[in-house]
Amino acid sequence: MKQKDIAELLDEPACAHNKKSKSGCAKPKPGATAGGCAFDGAQIALLPIADVAHIVHGPIACAGSSWDNRGTRSSGPRLYRIGMTTDLTEQDVIMGRGEKRLFYSIKQAVEDYQPAAVFVYNTCVPALIGDDIEAVCKEAEKRWNTPVVPVDAAGFYGTKNLGNRIAGEAMVKYVCGTREPDPKPAGADAKKIHDITLVGEYNIAGELWHVLPLLDELSLRVLCTLSGDARYREVQTMHRSEANMMVCSKAMINVARKLQEAFGTPWFEGSFYGVRDVSQALRDFARLIGDADLTDRTEKLIAREEAKIDAALAPWREKLRGRKVLLYTGGVKSWSVIAALQDLGMEVVATGTKKSTEEDKARIRELMGEDAVMLEDGNPRALIKIVRDNRVDVLIAGGRNMYTALKARVPFLDINQEREFGYAGYTGMLELARQLVLTIDSPVWSAVRRPAPWARQTQAQELAQASDAVTTPQESCSPVPAIQEA
Repeated sequence: MKQKDIAELLDEPACAHNKKSKSGCAKPKPGATAGGCAFDGAQIALLPIADVAHIVHGPIACAGSSWDNRGTRSSGPRLYRIGMTTDLTEQDVIMGRGEKRLFYSIKQAVEDYQPAAVFVYNTCVPALIGDDIEAVCKEAEKRWNTPVVPVDAAGFYGTKNLGNRIAGEAMVKYVCGTREPDPKPAGADAKKIHDITLVGEYNIAGELWHVLPLLDELSLRVLCTLSGDARYREVQTMHRSEANMMVCSKAMINVARKLQEAFGTPWFEGSFYGVRDVSQALRDFARLIGDADLTDRTEKLIAREEAKIDAALAPWREKLRGRKVLLYTGGVKSWSVIAALQDLGMEVVATGTKKSTEEDKARIRELMGEDAVMLEDGNPRALIKIVRDNRVDVLIAGGRNMYTALKARVPFLDINQEREFGYAGYTGMLELARQLVLTIDSPVWSAVRRPAPWARQTQAQELAQASDAVTTPQESCSPVPAIQEA
């Protein structure tokens, strides 16, 4: 990828704070990609497309260190679960065999798995030696009559967020608009069906499936989710959507912007975490589509679902009200999860913003006030200090912070992409409340905070000896021989 193309992706017009340097768009400094490079960002953004063969063109470590690092789920094909790589070696680099290995890797993937398409991810080594993956993909597509999409996202290009945008750019350039969507079902209800798209929804722990029944009831047909539980043929039809929702903050904002510029598709940014945000997202779809009947049906559904979830959450809110939370995450979750926790009556004392944009921070201030504590550096010492200073009841963060919490004997709940439970939608709120109560009220915390049995025994012996020394007058009250002689 040329330097000017990278600069265009970093200079995103749809960002309100585009001229200000921020974690989501800033040019990386040496070592800044430790939290995820451009290749990592591109792969995790597209890996949930389940019927595609994902080939990593580079040394074995690129695929081995990044495979399946997002807990996305599929309702059908499992091809995305197979890690594929060209496994470049030193000999391949020296002898210039990189492009040849890629060509035959595509051949093997097509012949063995018959995928709907093949995605080829460029990495640092082939980018440095100059492998032309776009030319190889074009020739392979002609040879085997299967779409082959190059994703030029070498790790040294920048951060994970940049990789997300490169992935979105590849979809807009090579995939979107190459097929028309299936016809709407015939009948009287056909006019009520509206096509929508969710951009940046990854179906972590099956969260998308909590929301789809609501959209189905409103006759909102999801043409594509980019990219949770998606299929290649669905991504091809994104250009026919009537309204797009940007779910994961600014990760693929370039997709929403370019679809609007090319096809006039309006879009908004929303969240499916928390009762208020789920309701607002449904209202925003109705607002953008502009159908009075849809608006009426949306309000009726919201009223019914909110009454139902309020009744279901009542006993959980009693147990969680007033509890203090330290939230250390990033991106859309840095503010969307705050709204969910506040719905439960909990107090968020601080939130992490390491991967948040300026828009994310503005939303945090709206929810927590202008004096909101935002953590850029989440080292263990800083987290534990906030926990102790604020008497925090639970730490909600990613898996890498779990051992910090356990060593400090603080209840911990995983909120990041490796989690096993889905918290989106109305039903997801109930699951979130249940997991919080189970975590905070677990009897293990009272057990681990007590001294160990051997420590208690030693302490008891010391107390007994001290008591004996006080109550025995012979040594403590008798005069010292030296004093008698004097």
